[in-house]
Amino acid sequence: MISLTPTPSLVLHTNSTVFFVFPIRTRKTPPSPSSPSRIRCSSGSGVQEVRKSSEERELSSELYASVPFPAVKAAKRVVLVRHGQSTWNEEGRIQGSSNFSVLTKKGEAQAETSRLMLVDDSFEVCFTSPLTRSKRTAEIIWGTRKEEMIMDSDLREIDLYAFQGLLKHEGKAKFGAAFHQWQVDAANFNIDGHYPVRELWARARSCWTRILLHESRSVLVVAHNAVNQALVATAIGLGTEYFRTLVQSNCGVSVLDFIPRAEGGSPYICLNRLNQTPSSPVAAGSSGGRKASNRIILVCHGSTQSNAETGFPWAGDQPMDMLGIIKSQKTAELLLDLKVSSIVSSPKKACVETATVISKVQEAADCLGVDCVPRYVETKQMENLDVEDILQQSSEGKKEIPPLRPGWLNEFEDKSTGAVWEQSEKAWQSLLNEVADEAKSEKVVVAVGHPALHIALMGHCLNLTKEWLGSFHLDAGSITVIDFPDGPNGRGVIRCINYTAHLGRWSIPITRSTLDDEEFSM
Repeated sequence: MISLTPTPSLVLHTNSTVFFVFPIRTRKTPPSPSSPSRIRCSSGSGVQEVRKSSEERELSSELYASVPFPAVKAAKRVVLVRHGQSTWNEEGRIQGSSNFSVLTKKGEAQAETSRLMLVDDSFEVCFTSPLTRSKRTAEIIWGTRKEEMIMDSDLREIDLYAFQGLLKHEGKAKFGAAFHQWQVDAANFNIDGHYPVRELWARARSCWTRILLHESRSVLVVAHNAVNQALVATAIGLGTEYFRTLVQSNCGVSVLDFIPRAEGGSPYICLNRLNQTPSSPVAAGSSGGRKASNRIILVCHGSTQSNAETGFPWAGDQPMDMLGIIKSQKTAELLLDLKVSSIVSSPKKACVETATVISKVQEAADCLGVDCVPRYVETKQMENLDVEDILQQSSEGKKEIPPLRPGWLNEFEDKSTGAVWEQSEKAWQSLLNEVADEAKSEKVVVAVGHPALHIALMGHCLNLTKEWLGSFHLDAGSITVIDFPDGPNGRGVIRCINYTAHLGRWSIPITRSTLDDEEFSM
């Protein structure tokens, strides 16, 4: 039990009312604060108590998307940040919701980097976990802001009960099969009569109700790895089986846009950015706690000459403008940390130009000394990566479609999104074949294409349907990294989405002003 004493600038959020019924499968054990047997929910006539049997809780991930969110009156942007490196992160100890670790010097520096990322943003409120490592990160990022900070106990890290405090090898030795299940089947992992991941998803869903009902348009949330995963997943309608699929690095920043519907009701929700990290997103490391030697990197080409003239990102086969060329060079620089195995691109001019810049830099990377020989990187064009013509035909006469704004793919007709989806499925299979080359133990494939195509590829990676196309966003010049920690035939883990920090002064801001409603208009 954590005891908290609020100060004038820190308000303890004690209202733990859950406004919507959320499915949790539990064993027949006495209820705990994080796994209630009685749930309060709202109805048209007021608040009523609802009891759910274990059978009724056996619901698939599709139901997560069907539970409505509170309506928002204006566009709301929520920025999620994981805390900086903690002492127990450094030791490799299982933290869970314990409160014994603090930020390391590296963790403090990471938090300062995140503060600089967000220094120009006019947040109206900050929600934070009450645990010390998260609260301290929030204080560093919040800086001298005078706006309200709210500590919400539901933002604490996942409750791992008897696992907490153990080194990973100790957990394996002491719990054996249970620890193995935690590693390979976390959604069904059971310990001390609890299903931690299911409880976490329920907590995350209740947090969204409070965040969205708060009268603010720009919100900072500082919490933890697992709970931030759950917040992202529940926002876009993904179930517990997606745990460890959407990576959250220390002080990684993720952005979600909540856009009001003209007819009211649950808002459009778009994952604008995932895991913008203080360090390089392609540097050596793990994804979801596991090492990955196979990787697909999706690179969006930079702006083209037609973008500047028409404002539309699908206006014909045009070469890049000067800004687009600069962005392609910045991307090539970022990828110097990797030995790219092959580069595939759409046959469109801007994509081919971007792929060429990346390949030339890769080939010269190992030739910095006198006796070095340039390395050859296979580069080829793939027709399946080309969706610009589909979008161009669909957009004719529809100037109201906002180019590359959050959720812009929602504005296209089902016929067009269906065609993009069908084309992207073929492209995804081709990329999987590329990364599964048995001749190389490590394979890094770079794919250069249009943002709409890459959004669809992410959907296939996550085993979604075309209805999710409007749930993701990419900017020109951005990169998205997909790792395969279980090998090329295993499930993909998304390490980052819409990463643009490498673009330097031309990077896309992590957050944008929400003062102008047109910024997020649909």
